[in-house]
Amino acid sequence: MNTMHRKAAAAVATAAALGLALAPGLAAAETVKLHADLTGAAETGGGDADGSGHLMAEIDPEAGDFCFVLGAEDIGEPVAAHIHEGAAGVDGKPVITISVTGMEMDECVAAEPDLLKAIVANPAGYYANVHTGDYPKGAVRGQLSK
Repeated sequence: MNTMHRKAAAAVATAAALGLALAPGLAAAETVKLHADLTGAAETGGGDADGSGHLMAEIDPEAGDFCFVLGAEDIGEPVAAHIHEGAAGVDGKPVITISVTGMEMDECVAAEPDLLKAIVANPAGYYANVHTGDYPKGAVRGQLSK
């Protein structure tokens, strides 16, 4: 191999090694898993005492994806569901609206990456709740946690 080919081969090898070294930093951001146990007692205005529910979420803040399964039991027919900003015992504004499709909801929604980063950084500052006709302010509620 002549000198020019050796230099070119060395440059390619160096670039390849550098690319492999940087690859982990370029990998897609990891999803973060959060969950919540929902109860009527957690609703600030008094929810459905018999009601319960669960939320399992996978969040990709960089992509702006909030994917979840939200279920509720022993409540009336759900009419709305949200992720709200608010600590335990504090009502807050809805920040993510969930399409209600029955007692079990399973979907991915797009959300602002900055909002999702804030949720991941402080999940206890956000809660999930499900509203019914009898409990328009919320039948069941649960704080998000890791």
